Amino acid sequence: MSNFISRGFQRRRQTPEELADRVPPGQYVERGFPVLTAGPTPHVETEAWTFTVDGMVGNKREWTWEEFHQLPFETIPCDIHCVTKWSKLGTSFGGVAVDTLLADVDPKGDYTIAYSYGGYTTNVPLADMAGGKAWVVTEHEGEPLPREHGGPARLLVPHLYFWKSAKWVAGLRFLDHDEPGFWEQNGYHIRGDPWKEERYWND
Repeated sequence: MSNFISRGFQRRRQTPEELADRVPPGQYVERGFPVLTAGPTPHVETEAWTFTVDGMVGNKREWTWEEFHQLPFETIPCDIHCVTKWSKLGTSFGGVAVDTLLADVDPKGDYTIAYSYGGYTTNVPLADMAGGKAWVVTEHEGEPLPREHGGPARLLVPHLYFWKSAKWVAGLRFLDHDEPGFWEQNGYHIRGDPWKEERYWND
């Protein structure tokens, strides 16, 4: 198992009974928003930011920051769950649904690689992206998304462990096969469902 992997905090924390049905197995409730990053935090100016959907698609699409903010904007109330065992409940993000971004793309593959400024990648099947399950977000709690949390834009896939919600996201590339990204190559689960505790390769 790679040295990259942290199996989380060892201290046991009790989940309030009224929140138990919102907290996946092995998780505890975190009131803050911990910053967990592999490598340096990139600095991406919005003037230079673009978001691209390419790979196995009928129509490649790219948006500048200004073009992106002309798309339908949503507020997404959600719970998020980190593989290091914290869960943040009742938070919210603001951004554009992946469904909106894919409307004119005509995907030909069933899998995606999300790629980021700074080189990070993570794989997410189209089934976990489409149907109101994922967004590209630029706000958190009504404020611009902080750089340390992935600003100016990050992927948000709240039903999977939060490493799938790639920070500093630059695009989605469609593939005809499931290709592991950075953490998946270093021992994390290929899909990452928190309710099934899909944390690592053998889970």
